[in-house]
Amino acid sequence: MPWFGGSFMLSGLLCKLVYFNNITGEASFDNSSSCPNIKVELCSSNCPAGATTLSFVNSNNIKIKGLLSLNSQMFHIVINGCQNVQVQGVRVIAAGDSPNTDGIHVQLSTDVVIMDSSIKTGDDCISIGPGTKNLWIERVGCGPGHGISIGSLAKTTDERGVQNVTVKNTVFSGTTNGFRIKSWARHSNGFVKAIRFIGATMINVQNPIIIDQNYCPHNLNCPNQVSGIQISDVMYQGIRGTSATPVAIKFDCSFKYPCKGIRLQNVNLTYLKKEARSTCTNAIGKTYGQVLPDNCL
Repeated sequence: MPWFGGSFMLSGLLCKLVYFNNITGEASFDNSSSCPNIKVELCSSNCPAGATTLSFVNSNNIKIKGLLSLNSQMFHIVINGCQNVQVQGVRVIAAGDSPNTDGIHVQLSTDVVIMDSSIKTGDDCISIGPGTKNLWIERVGCGPGHGISIGSLAKTTDERGVQNVTVKNTVFSGTTNGFRIKSWARHSNGFVKAIRFIGATMINVQNPIIIDQNYCPHNLNCPNQVSGIQISDVMYQGIRGTSATPVAIKFDCSFKYPCKGIRLQNVNLTYLKKEARSTCTNAIGKTYGQVLPDNCL
């Protein structure tokens, strides 16, 4: 039976042990809770614009297990300003062309674990925003979607960093990106450090490994400055599979703050059963073991 539980805030009330009775989202609270009974209905028609399916804000000790989210109008699950969150066995399903339907979005949160989940959506399968620390992602399938993304960052000049993120044993199928770090080209005091991407299978992925510090979707209203986000200590280990484009590895880093401490270890990515290419701009790092395509670091 799908359920989520823990101790969190809902409309200013401390709620505990919330159980989903079925995948339509009917929820009830135990008798010891200070919260009233509520019913959460999935919207199928006449939905508010930009409705998020499930959002936790400034909450602690949350457990979400076995939840199915279908056709959200906006983000499916948002974890914002939370501590000690466990997400397991979640399924997200939305059309591959549905915009801004991130599967799971995490920001300003610490000690979050996402495991054993399947995400099929029209935007990032998992998006990692500013202020995320100690995030563990393992055994997640992604596709369709835009991959697992850190960012976009540098939306504002005063922004918290992202650190201590580990992503293990993932599968990307037909996604636009695999592992992506993205920031706008503008001044910011944010940073990205201590990131581990370990053990991934890429199946026909357009950008299996990408750092984009000149992020500007559709080239509209681009800031045309220099990204102030310092990216450092990022490891890619055991990444294998196929790229849907000739360039399988792309590091487009900040001119002012080049990426440093980039490590590629035992990477094997091909394009149309042939050797793919890699491109590097303002990126400093090393390779270990066999790395294909030939690295540009």
